[in-house]
Amino acid sequence: MMTQALSKDTKAVSRNQLRGKVQTVCGLIEPDALGKTLMHEHLLWDIRTAEMKAAVDQGPEISLCNCFRINYDRVKYPRNRIFRNWETATSEVKMMLEVGGQSIVELSSGGLAPDPFGLRTISENTGAHVVMGCGHYVDSYQDQSNHERSVDSFAKEVIAQVLEGAWGTDVRAGIIGEIGCQSPWTDLEKRVMRGALIAQAETGAALNVHPGRHPDQPQEVVDFVAKHGYPLERVIISHIDRTIFDHERLLRLADTGCVLEFDLFGQEYAYYSLGDIDGLNDAQRLKYIRMLIKHGHLSQILISHDICHQTRLVNYGGHGYGHIYENVIPIMRRHGFTEQEISTILVENPKRLLTFL
Repeated sequence: MMTQALSKDTKAVSRNQLRGKVQTVCGLIEPDALGKTLMHEHLLWDIRTAEMKAAVDQGPEISLCNCFRINYDRVKYPRNRIFRNWETATSEVKMMLEVGGQSIVELSSGGLAPDPFGLRTISENTGAHVVMGCGHYVDSYQDQSNHERSVDSFAKEVIAQVLEGAWGTDVRAGIIGEIGCQSPWTDLEKRVMRGALIAQAETGAALNVHPGRHPDQPQEVVDFVAKHGYPLERVIISHIDRTIFDHERLLRLADTGCVLEFDLFGQEYAYYSLGDIDGLNDAQRLKYIRMLIKHGHLSQILISHDICHQTRLVNYGGHGYGHIYENVIPIMRRHGFTEQEISTILVENPKRLLTFL
């Protein structure tokens, strides 16, 4: 397990200093130091809607007796959607390290209560590398003042979050996102996206996109990126495994060159509370990934858990951040995934995308 102390680097950086490096919440590191990396997680978060925040009843305390019922999410308990405990988060990350994980990308962007100092503390106390995202989540989670802002305003904000520090701190972001989109896509979200693309070009960072839940929305996003003249090789489309379920759409999207992220590993029940779809289990996710590999898209695949409910943490009866390493990799091997393919998905693809150009 990695337990060495991480030194803080609190000075602003230039584009030249970033090139060829990975930027964590503790500073710049060499890309080879990342190791196995989860590319879409939340360590400290608040994903409650405004209505949930205002509710008098935040739901019961989570226990082993009710965690499955709460996690199934037929009844939405606000308490399950906020987590701010640095100490418990530290214990969860330590458990991930014990089963072979090394690095985490944390994507609690604007509207999801980002906590840069908390992330730095967790990284320092565990030795895990934590890469922080920046930018803004979907329209309804954003501050009302954002509706009056320009594309250039959003671009300057994200550039500063990467080069100087994010959310009023000296902790610098190492990736842009998750940038929130919906279907239909709102004007505000499009302005945020354009600002993020400008910032990506200026900083050399990768960009992570939270797409709307319509199966054509990921394609709408990549067409928008291409229309505005930006390359797609470092644009990551999250939540593929709750959005696209037919091979034709999936291959058309992959053929654009964008990166496809299957990031709901550990959610293994058919009921999906946010849309009229049947959720996948991990074995089904791997079948889609195998199909993509067969068609030559191995270098475009990422996997993660997107943990953003307390009941998915080990301390509250869930699978935790170690699930992919402890449980999914053995399934991959059983289904014929080679060690090279596993390493490409968990080590090489994250390393390439998190290295600044």
